Amino acid sequence: MLQVDRSAFDLASYADRGRHRAANGGPGGGNRRHGADGDDLILPVPDGTVVFDERGFLADLVGHGTSVLAARGGRGGRGTARLASPRNRVPRTAEPGELGEERRLNLELRLVADVGLVGLPNAGKSTLLSRLTAARPKIADYPFTTLHPNVGMAGEDERFVVADVPGLIEGASRGRGLGLTFLRHISRCRAIVYVLDLTGNPEGDLAVVRAEVTAFDPSLSARRSIVVGTKSDLLSESSIPLGVDLAVSGVTGEGIEELTRRLRELVQASRAEEPERAPFVVLRPGREFFVVRRQGDRYRVSGPRVERWVAEVDMDDEGQVADLQRRLVRSGVERRLADAGARRGDEVVIGNTAFDFEPGPAPAGRREPEGEDDDEA
Repeated sequence: MLQVDRSAFDLASYADRGRHRAANGGPGGGNRRHGADGDDLILPVPDGTVVFDERGFLADLVGHGTSVLAARGGRGGRGTARLASPRNRVPRTAEPGELGEERRLNLELRLVADVGLVGLPNAGKSTLLSRLTAARPKIADYPFTTLHPNVGMAGEDERFVVADVPGLIEGASRGRGLGLTFLRHISRCRAIVYVLDLTGNPEGDLAVVRAEVTAFDPSLSARRSIVVGTKSDLLSESSIPLGVDLAVSGVTGEGIEELTRRLRELVQASRAEEPERAPFVVLRPGREFFVVRRQGDRYRVSGPRVERWVAEVDMDDEGQVADLQRRLVRSGVERRLADAGARRGDEVVIGNTAFDFEPGPAPAGRREPEGEDDDEA
């Protein structure tokens, strides 16, 4: 199970350790004692994690405690005491447990923030974040200093989250550099601050950044935004170009108080317009009861329950073998084999056991739905 935890801030731990396995259950004991159940494996993920599996989008986890069941554990086996019946008072076999599901997942973090600082590399976003919040990102005078998003809390009475998105470059929306990785974070920001370096080419920089953001997601162009020019201490007031809503200096602190006020108003308006965020989980049909595949000259039937039926049968006992065949017929295994092209005498493998395909007559009476087990709920 994946569960949102406030103490998790990134997915770096899963990049280093990609395989996780829940503990097995315990075996039963004497005097009809039940074996211990296996403990659930709960993997903490940060707020805003998007989950994909082999079939595509699975869940969007937003909010502390939100979870999704990624893989189910297998059903436990049954001992001879549970299998005893009036017709079979002393069972000679026990029922093995089923294997749990194994899933391959892709996790993608999309920051949940009120304000996203967006701009070209070395535009002054990290310096601006350090002025607005208590965050202390790495700051240097070379491009691509920021390689991972940084987050901080701004404001006093009414606080809001500000995220410093690593620098974008032209072509980011087409996957150039790490653009797509960074652009995904902007999609969750309620408001966008376009950060420009006033000592460079602010008009051209703004056009590039807006174009990349719009190309990634056209709806972002309609999101509330403000254009902020940095490094104003290096320019005269008359040098500030048109289109810049506010000029600030991360070094002297000029304009930071006014910027905080404007951002607070921007966030208030955005929150009022936006519906409350909620998690989203895709509900899919349960796994297929069994699958028939052709492997060269033979056929393989795969499915935990069907394989368990075969494993618990004593193949030297004609009565048990006959019961197994009737069960396979009722469950539709024989019909699916015939539909797949199996003919009398072909080899069929179920689990670790191989059979010769010998189709028999359909059982008398009502036909049971495919996949239904007559001794299980």
